[in-house]
Amino acid sequence: WALTGTVAAVIMGWINVRGIRTASLVQTFIVCFLLLVGLFLILGVIVGSEPSNAQPLFTGGAPGMIAVLVAVPFLFVGFDVIPQSAEEVKIPPRKIGRLVVVSVLMAIAWYLLIIFTSSMAIPSADLANHDLVTADALAVLLGHEIWGTVVIAGGLAGILTSWNAFLIGASRLMFSMARAGMIPAWLGRLHPKYRTPANAVILISVLAGIAPFLGSGMIDWVVNAGSPAIIIAYFLVSVVFLLLRRREPDMERPMRVGGAGSAGGTIIGVISVILTALMFALYLPLTPWSTDLGWPAWIMFGVWMLIGIWYMIRLPGGIRAGADAEEQLIAAVRRRRGQGGDSGLGDD
Repeated sequence: WALTGTVAAVIMGWINVRGIRTASLVQTFIVCFLLLVGLFLILGVIVGSEPSNAQPLFTGGAPGMIAVLVAVPFLFVGFDVIPQSAEEVKIPPRKIGRLVVVSVLMAIAWYLLIIFTSSMAIPSADLANHDLVTADALAVLLGHEIWGTVVIAGGLAGILTSWNAFLIGASRLMFSMARAGMIPAWLGRLHPKYRTPANAVILISVLAGIAPFLGSGMIDWVVNAGSPAIIIAYFLVSVVFLLLRRREPDMERPMRVGGAGSAGGTIIGVISVILTALMFALYLPLTPWSTDLGWPAWIMFGVWMLIGIWYMIRLPGGIRAGADAEEQLIAAVRRRRGQGGDSGLGDD
């Protein structure tokens, strides 16, 4: 199985080196298959569900909810791919915001469908006895084990879509960070033919190809270390959102969150700051419901933070806040590196 993951890493890397168009075609095909699996789940609920299996509707209380909330940040990684890939797919800025909201709502609907299907098919007391609950649920609902295999294939397809989206978003993020001088410049170099951040894609693919051989324990550590880091990123975005609303009220905003004026946006920003701060508190030993990430995860988290801080303090100074701050930073980095000209991503 580890070798299978390595082969998949090579294939996904090759697809993404070839360009956003190839990657998006693969993504569209896999998503269509996932939608087909979703239709089978709906069909199963219609023809074979037993509402009494869902009783009781709520169990576990606050500890159960906290256990799920701790993993939520990692589940939300991927929606940021939409704005990160906007430069290549030429999506209007206002449409980008709408697509992010719609994609989140669709993901919520998908998770609810899976939970609803499983709870209607298998008695709640027996759920813990099944390793692949959703697959077993559809097999029970439609009366044949082949349907469980279909769901397993859908699960693998879901992994591939997440993998593909991660490669698209992470490689473009690394390209932008390299161009801004935050990480080594070679990660921002583009493929001469496909105009994609090939070095970043290759680095990520190599790491993904090695990861299966490190065992499930390492994967757990990465997820546990990544979740609080993601929350910090969300927190900083929320803070910057509030600062920009106050310092640059006239900034061009194709999609103005909170509507016209400043009150709506300020309220949403404050709520976002509070929620992300509370989410981060769940990782700290402050409450009876706080989770224990384990010392390996905290070591990984700390090392990663130190690396980020080191690259941050190496950024050029003297950048003035304003609409052209990004251009100022990129120009300063190029002067430091002795580079000129502009290198943009391709759209093929």
